[in-house]
Amino acid sequence: MTTLLDGYREHIVAAHKQPLFLLLVGFITSFVFIRFSVRMIRAQVRWWPGNVTPGGLHIHHMVFGLGFLLVGGIGVFATYGGHPWIDVFGLLFGIGCGLVLDEFALILHLDDVYWGEQGRKSVDAVIFGILFTALLLVGYVPLGVVPSQETRWGLVTVISVNMLVSMVALLKGKVWTGLLGIMVPGISWIGAIRLARPSSPWARWRYATRPRRRARAIRRERRLHRRADIARTWLFDLIAGAPDKVPANHPAAHRVAERMAARATAHLDAHEARALARRSARLADRRSAAAAGPGPGTGAAVHGAREPGTRRGAQQRRRTVRAGRSRTYAVGPTGLEPRPGRHPHLRPHTRRIRR
Repeated sequence: MTTLLDGYREHIVAAHKQPLFLLLVGFITSFVFIRFSVRMIRAQVRWWPGNVTPGGLHIHHMVFGLGFLLVGGIGVFATYGGHPWIDVFGLLFGIGCGLVLDEFALILHLDDVYWGEQGRKSVDAVIFGILFTALLLVGYVPLGVVPSQETRWGLVTVISVNMLVSMVALLKGKVWTGLLGIMVPGISWIGAIRLARPSSPWARWRYATRPRRRARAIRRERRLHRRADIARTWLFDLIAGAPDKVPANHPAAHRVAERMAARATAHLDAHEARALARRSARLADRRSAAAAGPGPGTGAAVHGAREPGTRRGAQQRRRTVRAGRSRTYAVGPTGLEPRPGRHPHLRPHTRRIRR
């Protein structure tokens, strides 16, 4: 215990890093507490208080997190960063970070996806924030090495190159390799050299014209990363709880299906989109006409008498379309009908429409 206290005074207090250390403590503590709380609420534990719902309105905990962020941020400026206020406001700011980033997926999707598959983005954001804060706490040199005057530029060069390689690993979809490589040099080099994941930005930029490399990346994803994803899913289920299994008839599933259909339609060219719209309009008109039925005052006999002529007109139009000829119609009492020369029952005052 004495060794820990001495190390804390030497590396934290003497280095003026106590506010950042308290921020990290508040960050981790608030995230662990709120995850424990929501899991108790999800399990419907009787002795644990439920959600905050004044007047029936459910208030998410990111609202409280925003309050902590505002108090902590404004308080530092209001007190000019003096002690001991900067330590207090640093702790409050860390608590706000944990509460807000725990619902990062809700802010990103603007939808209540906390217990869905999209809610895993919140855990990614929290872990990234904790690692980044820990990196700042350790120092700008990896592993906490303090450079001397002779080795400063060499270490700065190594750090700069390592940061660039870590960014390449992150662009290749190696999130954890890139993040850990920031603090431990050498790990990110492995992720930067190896093939990118097929869904990563690097694969979209570089593998679009290289089908062989893309095929290798897909095979490697199926063979290796599937096991890593299973372990990652198990770890995230342990930390944040397993997501809900959405049934096929759930409104959320319908929303996802509509978004996928909209994205697929957006990739159609203008001609196909117009053709699809015309077909949909014709189908809607047929359905509405079938649902409406015969109009008022129209007897079944009259309707049955007009049906053969209408069928003959439809057959004539289909034959005309197959032959590739231009179609000529006349406006009669029942609407568009074939030309009067072939159907003498039309009135003499009908006029022809060519299209």
